[in-house]
Amino acid sequence: MSSIKEILDKVAKNQVSPAEAEQFLRLLAIDELGSYAKIDCNRDLRKGVPEIVLAEGKTARDVAEISLDMMTRRGRAIVSRCGEQHIQAIKEKTAETSDVLLHIHDRAKMVVLKKKDFVPCSNGGRIAILTAGTSDIPVAEEAKVIAEEMGCNVFSVYDVGVAGIHRLLEPLKEVITKDVDVVVVVAGREGALASVVAGMVDVPVIAVPTSNSYGFGEKGVSTLMAMLQSCSLGLAVVNIDGGVAAGAVATMIANRAAKFRK
Repeated sequence: MSSIKEILDKVAKNQVSPAEAEQFLRLLAIDELGSYAKIDCNRDLRKGVPEIVLAEGKTARDVAEISLDMMTRRGRAIVSRCGEQHIQAIKEKTAETSDVLLHIHDRAKMVVLKKKDFVPCSNGGRIAILTAGTSDIPVAEEAKVIAEEMGCNVFSVYDVGVAGIHRLLEPLKEVITKDVDVVVVVAGREGALASVVAGMVDVPVIAVPTSNSYGFGEKGVSTLMAMLQSCSLGLAVVNIDGGVAAGAVATMIANRAAKFRK
């Protein structure tokens, strides 16, 4: 089948079942935008997480074109690692249309474009996000934007690192009380917060090393190594500064849990 309309027509005529139609839609995954981008518009149907436009390394003009095209096709576009030039180009491009809502997440360096009639999903997944320090917040905010855009309820507490471990106690009580499905821990330096949290909760913990470290093992290398060497079980680690990756994994876990909780 070559188009969504054809698939829907066959469902209406009872020629294919809804389950078969869903499978066909998952296979209708790739769209091409000129000669410079292949957009996986139906990724969210196939795997529960949409394609996210990475602005880093792309020209501002290309990012604006790709983002607007994706929003037109899917009702929403999520753009990560945006510089000022990318944001300005998106603003100028969307100013040409009247049905666009533009959400700029300054700390996360992300932009979300939505049609005014776009209805966000609410899947019921519950995620907690903790950071060791204030400098880790931008990476945590990346994870938060992804999780919220994918229908999760997010509980976040920042600056609760082990240098003042008393700060962690109340947030951990809330993590348990809110019965979250997964915890994302963002930390730099020696990355100890992830190990401590993983040793205290009974849900998966996703550790995100940040590049705030300096000196020996600088730029997050020592943090990544320490997190990978953690003796606390139930802890998984994503790449350095991988807020988007952590948000996607956490969302898939939480929404899966919510599905069966219902």
